[in-house]
Amino acid sequence: MDEPGLPGVILAGGLSRRMGGGDKTLLTLGDRPVLAHVIERLRRQVGAMALSANGDPERFSGFGIPVVPDSEPDYPGPLAGVLAGLDWASGCGAERIVTVAADSPFFPANLVERLEQAAMDAPVSLAATQVPDRGILRHPTFGLWPVALRDDLRIALRGGIRKIVVWAERHGVSLARFGSEPFDPFFNLNRPEDMLTAESILRALRQ
Repeated sequence: MDEPGLPGVILAGGLSRRMGGGDKTLLTLGDRPVLAHVIERLRRQVGAMALSANGDPERFSGFGIPVVPDSEPDYPGPLAGVLAGLDWASGCGAERIVTVAADSPFFPANLVERLEQAAMDAPVSLAATQVPDRGILRHPTFGLWPVALRDDLRIALRGGIRKIVVWAERHGVSLARFGSEPFDPFFNLNRPEDMLTAESILRALRQ
């Protein structure tokens, strides 16, 4: 890697409406919270870590990483989490961060390495999967972001931009492509039935 110890930010600022509200990252998967699986997988790939989340940070106190809330009001979405991560990383003296989604516990073990390779071709790199019959699917919450773009992002959010890809493409995006078999590694937990699928994936991985 060009930049050992690249900081990692876990995006958990959503409202989990389709899961029934509350913190889906605190639901139990196997024998641990979903968030514990995400932290373990990311810890092997980055240096410092932070959790982008809103509300009372004490509910995450047992995970041992700092919690950074949105600096912009009214829950403007995952881009606000990216901004919170960039602001946090700026305070740490970092030049770039990697973000991952808090509700995707099976993302690739070489995610950061592949994002850094892709970032050689553009300022921003995003993860993507090649899906049969559907083509390339981008996963914009899994990305590598220059800290130098944080003020531009702040202005964009205040101007009404909400979609990660719309803002990212202003600066140039390359893709780190991954396979989708035997399952999409970016599978995320949106609905209660997704927990059953996640349990099946976890059992298969442990065999």
